Amino acid sequence: MRTLELRGFDELISGCTAQALHLEMRDAYVPSDPSFRAFTGKGPAFDRTQRENDWHALIAPAVARGVSVRRARVVSEPVTPYIRFEHAVTESMNLAAGEQVRWLPRRQASDLALPGNDFWLFDDRLIRFHHFAGDGEHIVDELTDDPAAIKLCATSFEAVWDRAVDHREYRIG
Repeated sequence: MRTLELRGFDELISGCTAQALHLEMRDAYVPSDPSFRAFTGKGPAFDRTQRENDWHALIAPAVARGVSVRRARVVSEPVTPYIRFEHAVTESMNLAAGEQVRWLPRRQASDLALPGNDFWLFDDRLIRFHHFAGDGEHIVDELTDDPAAIKLCATSFEAVWDRAVDHREYRIG
């Protein structure tokens, strides 16, 4: 697979013309995140206002241009504390920015061919893979325009999206 020079997410989303797809498949991300630590009571209070405003400033203009921004999350059940946190902030973070978000329990994805890493797919032309350590800490991102990887990611995303339920319908027990 050919790796390209990594570009900033802001450049990738601002250059997007039709769709940006994000597939998340981990049950924990960046456990050191102060927002997550505050949510679990393991850290001081954290004001999410600036983080959400920054995200909205990236996503809302793309959505206003007609870009479909969809995020699908494949999660184990019962959910981890991190997924509980993600679910709790999705309304104010993602939906308020204009994203569409769906959730798929992992047990319903057993027969789907999924890539080995989370990714963003921009206009079926560029993939930004995310690489994480076993504990969920972010390591590095990788950018590619490899046609086989694009096909796998696009097909995988749509398969998950078709089975998943809208954020407002997904209940965490």
